[in-house]
Order: sequence, then C-alpha cells, then structure tokens
Amino acid sequence: MLFLLALLSDEEVVVSAENRFQFVKSAAFDEVMLLEASMNDFSYGTHAHEEFSFGVTLSGRQDFFALGEHHKSHSGNVIVFNPEDAHDGHSGTDDTLHYKMLYVHPDQLSPMLNSAGVRHSKHYRIEQTVQNNPALRHHIIRLANLVESKAASGLAYSSALFEFAECLARQKGLQIEPKRSTKDPVFERVRDYLHEHVSDDVSLDELSQIAHMSKYHLLRCFRDYFGMTPHQYWQNYRINRAKEALSMGMPLTDVALTFGFSDVSYFNRRFKPMFGLTPHQFRRTLLRT
Repeated sequence: MLFLLALLSDEEVVVSAENRFQFVKSAAFDEVMLLEASMNDFSYGTHAHEEFSFGVTLSGRQDFFALGEHHKSHSGNVIVFNPEDAHDGHSGTDDTLHYKMLYVHPDQLSPMLNSAGVRHSKHYRIEQTVQNNPALRHHIIRLANLVESKAASGLAYSSALFEFAECLARQKGLQIEPKRSTKDPVFERVRDYLHEHVSDDVSLDELSQIAHMSKYHLLRCFRDYFGMTPHQYWQNYRINRAKEALSMGMPLTDVALTFGFSDVSYFNRRFKPMFGLTPHQFRRTLLRT
C-alpha cells in the first residue's frame, strides 16, 4: 500500500544517557518501519510483533531468548523474527549495543516473496533466527538507508524491497517452512476470545472455561503454544493495537482507554518494555507536534 503522506519526523528520543531509540516510517510504504537503537542498561520484556523483523547488530552483542533458546547476535550478525515470535532482548556485554531493525508487515512482504518464487508465502516462516549472512545484511542496511532518506523514491524503494525478497527466497542458509501445520482449535479459540475482548478485563477463569481445562494447565499449554502466557499475549496484542492507533494520530488518552488501560501512566508502564519508549515518545518520533 502506498504511503501518500510525506515522511514524518525522524526525531531521535533519548531515554537516558545510555539508551537511545529512533523510529522512522517509510515514506513509500506505510507497512514498513525502521528502529535504530543504542542501549546499555535497557531490557525488553517478552513480546512479539505482528510484522517480520529483520535486524543487523552494528556493534556490541544482542542477547535474547526466543523459540525456546537463548541467542547471541554479535556485531555483523542478522536477526530474523517471524510474526508472533515471542522474544525479549538486552545488551549482552558492557559495550553499547547498537542495531537497526526493519519491521515489514506480511501484507507487504508476502506479495514480494510470491513474485520471487516462494509459493503460498503468507504461510511461511523463516526458521534461522541469528545468522552470519553478508548478502542479507547488505539488503537490510540498504532498505534501512532508503527508509531514512527523505529523497528516496517509491520506485527505488519498491525495487530494493523486491531484491530483498529475492535474497530471502534464494538463501541456502534460510530455511523457509510452513507455519504450524496443525493448529490447535482450543488455543486458537482462546486467542480469538482475547482479540475480541481487547478492551475488557479478561480473567483466567473465563479463559479456562473456554478451553475446558484447568487454569494452570491452560497457562502451561498456552505458553508452550504461543511462547507467552495468556496475560502476556493479551497485553502484547493490546499494545500492538495501541501502537497502530498512535501512528494514526489518535489522542494518547483515547488510545489508553480504548485498549483497556486504566490511565496513561499504566499505559506507559506496559508500552515502554516493548518499544523502549513511552507512547508519547514513540509518537513524537513519527508525528510532528
């Protein structure tokens, strides 16, 4: 989908002397966003994005837990998260961690992958989370530079994104496989219920009744299935919806109340562990006030 507005503010937000986060939206596509981050003493809580995430560790070491394993990404490594891959993250050394991460929505990437020869691309995952892949690193940095450039044309960006998809499709080290071949209707039903009640106060008792299993069995099985507890998943979904609303310009207080946060202060406390910024700081990186 073409993003018809001009590129908005690329203002950097300094959270502390040790931590800096900058979000920039693509001027050509509204479903691509870039994060450039430098951090020492900040840790991301467990969360998941709805987009594909493609990152390059520029300096330092990025440590995180994802897909049941601990990972370490050294300078020059590429990190790939599929949509809904739960993960956390922090600097793994005393040196400053500096990285760039591209968030590309499946609706944007899937047609490109399909054109590059990946059949049924909406149902595919990239399995190798951390890799030393110079070709893929080159394409991620190239795309990041285009997102940051206000002068980049839509045609240049489209071409670069397609070449990136071609690189993904032909990488021998990248194993692209179908997502869960068998979905569990119990946990899918619980997830649908959480989506439908994004603004409500959902209890574990309600979810256990929907799943027809004990509360603690549900907690364990749901976490095994999604990588997060029901509460973590629900909070993550609400924050993703809230981020969407913020980027569309909805007033901060309205966003907080619409998505079930009791007040802006509580919204801040839930939002920052996922994005490194408060909701106000996040929107300030995207919108001129």
